[in-house]
Amino acid sequence: MDINGIAHIQLTVTNLKKSLPFYKQLLEFFNMTRIFESDQYYYAVGGRTGVAISQASPDQADEKFVQTRVGLHHFCFRLRSREDVDLLHEFVKKTGAKIIRPPMQEDNWAPGYYSLLFEDPDGIRLEANFIPGKGNLDPKTQLPKKWDW
Repeated sequence: MDINGIAHIQLTVTNLKKSLPFYKQLLEFFNMTRIFESDQYYYAVGGRTGVAISQASPDQADEKFVQTRVGLHHFCFRLRSREDVDLLHEFVKKTGAKIIRPPMQEDNWAPGYYSLLFEDPDGIRLEANFIPGKGNLDPKTQLPKKWDW
């Protein structure tokens, strides 16, 4: 069986009221359409992708995101051009989000891999990249022997 991509990803945030303005701006910037919104949940779709943002349970609301803890490390939006990555960088700067790494090319991930890394209000890492051609989606792509995390 061949899968058809990832249908959606859901992120849990400590304070939905605080995080939602950031995510609404970001997902609208990506031309994603809001499908559902409540005081506990927000869901938008676009580009064959769904992103959900949900409120943490009260007993977990004081937790902080730790990238190396079991669970999500980060997630990455695939963009259509280097220029899109650069436009997103300018947009993200205006939101006040913390930029971990500005746009740069890192060929150790795939030839022409160009990406931006930033954080949401909880410190959850988000990436956006552009890879020419099929990149790592081409089964003939040779990955490096050692990845530098």
